Amino acid sequence: MNSYVNTAVGALLGTIFVLMSVSIASEGIFHSEAPEKEGFAIVAEEAPAAGGEAAPAAAVPIAQLLASADAKAGEAVFKKCQACHDGTKGGPNKVGPNLFGVVDRPIASHEGFAYSAAMKDFSKGGSEKWTFEALNKFLTAPKKDVPGTAMGFAGLAKDQDRANVILYLHTLADSPVPLPDPKTATQ
Repeated sequence: MNSYVNTAVGALLGTIFVLMSVSIASEGIFHSEAPEKEGFAIVAEEAPAAGGEAAPAAAVPIAQLLASADAKAGEAVFKKCQACHDGTKGGPNKVGPNLFGVVDRPIASHEGFAYSAAMKDFSKGGSEKWTFEALNKFLTAPKKDVPGTAMGFAGLAKDQDRANVILYLHTLADSPVPLPDPKTATQ
């Protein structure tokens, strides 16, 4: 065999040996265990059983739900939203618009955010507002409420979770609008 071929094969084998040694050593030094609990579980919407639509549960008016809601619990649930939304005053738009002052704000009106055509149509030219009722309906199932929306979130199925988040969003304003009266609430 030619000495150049022997040198090339030796260099190749030496390089492979060094790379394998570094790989094994770095795995030993920087080894990480699988987390005990997932950081964020994505809740997918379940399809109704065969044989038709599932009967909707009796809707509780949002005013009644807000009467027993907890803004601190809503802040915890809002962490799911923070992947796409910011709630600070003057904060940036992310994948979704900034939600500071969203309660009673015209739909699809946050400056600097490019809304989907479906959301613009839903807003009826900005004449519709994010009322407590509209937020409750939208957060139940965004894709059902606004077909074609770019929002990929499945929604919040639990009434109390929605009420908590809506109450928390209500606090994210310079001067929050008054809460609806639960005694006069009908849905």
